[in-house]
Amino acid sequence: MESTHEPADPVAKGILPTARQSWKDLFIWKQRVVVTNVYGETATEWAKPVPLKNPISLMAQLSGRDWLNFVVGFAAWSADAFDFHALSIQQVKLADYYGVSKTSVSTAITLTLLLRSVGAAAFGLAGDRWGRKWPMVLNMIILGILQIATIYSSTYSQFLGVRALFGLFMGGVYGNAIAMALENSPVDARGLMSGILQQGYSFGYVCAACANLGVGGSTNSWKTVFWIAAGLSIGVGIVRCFFPESKQFLEARKKGKAQANPSQFWKETKVMLRQEWKMCVYCCILMTWFNYYSHTSQDSYTTFMRTQKEMDNSGASRASIIMKAGACVGGTIVGYLSQYFGRRRTIIASALISGCLIPAWILPNSERALSATGFFMQFFVQGAWGVIPIHLNELAPPAFRSSFPGITYQVGNMVSSPSAQIVNAVSEKVHIISHTGKMVEAYGPTMGIATAIIVTGIVVTTAFGPEKRGREFEKALPAGMNLQQQQQQQGKQVDDLEAGDMETIPSGLDDEKREARDQQVENTAAPAKQ
Repeated sequence: MESTHEPADPVAKGILPTARQSWKDLFIWKQRVVVTNVYGETATEWAKPVPLKNPISLMAQLSGRDWLNFVVGFAAWSADAFDFHALSIQQVKLADYYGVSKTSVSTAITLTLLLRSVGAAAFGLAGDRWGRKWPMVLNMIILGILQIATIYSSTYSQFLGVRALFGLFMGGVYGNAIAMALENSPVDARGLMSGILQQGYSFGYVCAACANLGVGGSTNSWKTVFWIAAGLSIGVGIVRCFFPESKQFLEARKKGKAQANPSQFWKETKVMLRQEWKMCVYCCILMTWFNYYSHTSQDSYTTFMRTQKEMDNSGASRASIIMKAGACVGGTIVGYLSQYFGRRRTIIASALISGCLIPAWILPNSERALSATGFFMQFFVQGAWGVIPIHLNELAPPAFRSSFPGITYQVGNMVSSPSAQIVNAVSEKVHIISHTGKMVEAYGPTMGIATAIIVTGIVVTTAFGPEKRGREFEKALPAGMNLQQQQQQQGKQVDDLEAGDMETIPSGLDDEKREARDQQVENTAAPAKQ
């Protein structure tokens, strides 16, 4: 961001003042930022976004080590998505294998999403306390083991139990992955890298759909897809062992090493919750809408094509692959554009366009038409999602960039966990006449109506919510080290986790203060000369 030296009203405090200010700022091109001068004094000014740069030049700003961190984070997130979608795209096979309904199979999806928030809290706090590396290694290897345990679940009850346990460990991946991948990215490149990173989820879906296409449509073929998922997760965990810890985390921990101890960590966590509880609640609400958005529009889409559109396994898999290819492209492009147009404006525009595409997304009957409309639908659904990793990182307290995004994301997952189950239950009870004249389950209308409601929720929540585009991460130490360092520097009790996190933008405030001090010195010196 580039300062205009134009004073702005202070950042609003409180729910209603923040909502009013956020709505007003949505229609102002400049960004309201808090700046500090050389004397440590703060003021609020308007800053304008830096024009978009060539994506290649932005990616070139990352060092070799930065790229290592990013690639490993992307791989972990992709393997996590593959693990999840290995089940969601094979609901028909699993229903036949265990002799239950598709709604019963989707109960496993609900349990997985429901328990992910617990893992996000445990592994997110571990990542903020001890680093991003070893919590992720443990996460990925256990996920692979649980995929194998799913294969050997001989009864439906065992299957549900393993998938519930799977959710606990799956929840820990997201927060550590995005913290490790994005905290080392240059400010100008964050929007682009956020978009690319988020599409690890879509990439994982594409890989799972390709695996499903490759193994065929036989009932027992689901096990082969799960073996592939287990190998990917364990492989990522082993590879992560040989890569270094996040450079920024190591440097920050080195600076505050003398202050690091468990009591300070939990004290700072309590202070963060006391100061930022409103932001926590807001982000949980936003992530609830977003998780309903993605799971409603994709988890049952393959089932929709196989039941309502009466396509075979191969055709539905091909259409799913093309659909998620659109997600990969859209998330990258829209995430990149958010660096200039703003996080909230970009999310709102993408959500509204996806809402307009709903009829074209569910009405066609041919594989080609469904593939094309699915491509563009997911282009904008995941386009909005492409902004989320960096948006959450910027809204998070700087010392809690691993736990805060992971927990809020997974709490949203927990609340939205029944999404696939709701879609399946409603669709199986409501029937419509298909294009061939048969009575079929109404997956299309159910997903279309639900998605329209969700789009409205996302637009309203985002429009009245905060934005901190361009926020600096570098000055914050790891959790547990910030408060004590501030106390030592200022010689008093300090309970402000935002201190040291203001943007250092050349400010007109510096010049005004400097001139005032110079004048004061001259006035003091004048009597002495006489």
